[in-house]
Amino acid sequence: MKRPACTGLVLSSPWIAVFLLFWAFPLVYSLYMGFTDYRLLVKGYSWIGLDNYRRLFADPDFVQSLKNTFVFVVGTIPATTVISLGMALLVNRRFPGRSLFRSAFFLPSITSMVVIALVFTHLYERGGYVALLTESVGLTPPAHGFLVSSSTALYSIMAMDVWMSVGYYMLIFLSGLKAIPDELYEAAEISGASPTRQFFSITLPLLRPVALFILVINSIKSFQVFIEIFVMTKGKFETSTAVYFVYEKGLTTAFQIGYACAAAYVLFVIVAVFSLLQFFLMRQRGTAW
Repeated sequence: MKRPACTGLVLSSPWIAVFLLFWAFPLVYSLYMGFTDYRLLVKGYSWIGLDNYRRLFADPDFVQSLKNTFVFVVGTIPATTVISLGMALLVNRRFPGRSLFRSAFFLPSITSMVVIALVFTHLYERGGYVALLTESVGLTPPAHGFLVSSSTALYSIMAMDVWMSVGYYMLIFLSGLKAIPDELYEAAEISGASPTRQFFSITLPLLRPVALFILVINSIKSFQVFIEIFVMTKGKFETSTAVYFVYEKGLTTAFQIGYACAAAYVLFVIVAVFSLLQFFLMRQRGTAW
């Protein structure tokens, strides 16, 4: 082996060791455990093949958690993307106090999720601020609070997630807007293009790679939603998601590690397929543009 290559391998060996020990090994081992009946507090286990996966898709709790997860993903991603793009376009303009608005919009995304979840739990409770706002516009809030009603609990958590996330994605969109040359807009103005035409012909096409990045990372984050559910509802009132199901089956009550690993890999496959589908659709849309 040549000396430069050997030096590079030695210098990167700590990272490689950490990667193999804390990422690659758990990933492979959990795949193996998904084909067993391993329970944390039971001595010994046996290979059961695909039984865990057959049991999963016959489990109404798992099916419901998948439905809730898809509702969360489909409900939050479009709203988060559109609102964050609008905010980026707003703060990209020159006006007094622009830096203050950028900081204010970004602040929720760097605040602890547990803190935000606790604050919104109080806002959503019976007689809370959200209930008062709802009554002020002539609507009737849930009798015991927004988080203890199956018809509003999940949607309330989704609204909080959108509020918390838009600042982070706004910053990413803003960096994409800064990378678009001003000369393109100047040429479009000379040609008589309206601001709306400039947005659809220049801004959106050139923001496509940024939008794809945001869609993928937001999808992965949304499929893995857990802290909000754990802090605010403990999975009750039809708010249990796929990751919460894995936690509940693997780390509480029966400690069914094999069953939980199988559920985690089903979610892994869904996220991978969803991400690849987004790449494909955005590439097709890009050729159309």
